[in-house]
Amino acid sequence: MVAAATGCDVIVNGLNPPNYRDWETIIPRITREVLQAAQSSGAAVLLPGNVYHFGDRPGVWSEDTVANPVSRKGEIRLAMEHGYAKSGVQTIVLRAGNFIDPDRQGDIMSEVYLRNVRNNRITLPGPADTRQAMCFLPDWARAAVAFAEMRQELPQFEDIPFPGHTVTALEIKAGVERVLQRKLKFVRFPWWALNIASPFWERSREIREMRYLWNTDHALSDRRFRQLLPSFEATPLEDVFRKVLAEVAVSERSTGRAQIA
Repeated sequence: MVAAATGCDVIVNGLNPPNYRDWETIIPRITREVLQAAQSSGAAVLLPGNVYHFGDRPGVWSEDTVANPVSRKGEIRLAMEHGYAKSGVQTIVLRAGNFIDPDRQGDIMSEVYLRNVRNNRITLPGPADTRQAMCFLPDWARAAVAFAEMRQELPQFEDIPFPGHTVTALEIKAGVERVLQRKLKFVRFPWWALNIASPFWERSREIREMRYLWNTDHALSDRRFRQLLPSFEATPLEDVFRKVLAEVAVSERSTGRAQIA
């Protein structure tokens, strides 16, 4: 990493072991290597943060919310961020909720909520009216570039919640119905299957550990974000759904089914 970072101004640390594998050892090792590379090159580090360390207390979470991890992964991420804060390396944590990827590559919106949308179903991982912090990745990337460009104006360690979109499953269902122009129904996420698979399937154990987040009503504060980027405009949620569902619409047009609105 030291060689790769030579001449770099900003290092974006988006590394994550597949399926959360061996986080206890791999995450600290990645942290050490990224910090060594940043110290050698003089680069700032931009870190995609998450909400794991907030725990299960409902509310609007901000940079001032006291950490209260209730999961092993939350404790690991909190320790990782403390390592950056104490390192002397300029670090920008752009903290977001569940990802929404327009290319549908392993994101929560596609793998959970929309996993059966072709069968007219929205999958429900928790209470339908529980707010969840969501992040449209192209919006996060635009904000990340803006913060990287203003890094010299920021303190050594900057924690910025990315407000993104705060939605309930009810709002997701209504938005997808408007775009696809048809009614959908809720089905429950098969947590029971993960319970059965946990003894021999690593990923199921890791997903089960974070189930509490689906039951915890939360949003991310926009206070610090708006102080720094007052003119930033997020992609409207309706447009987000259109982008995410574009592939579904193309498939359905080929079979003569409903078109995207």
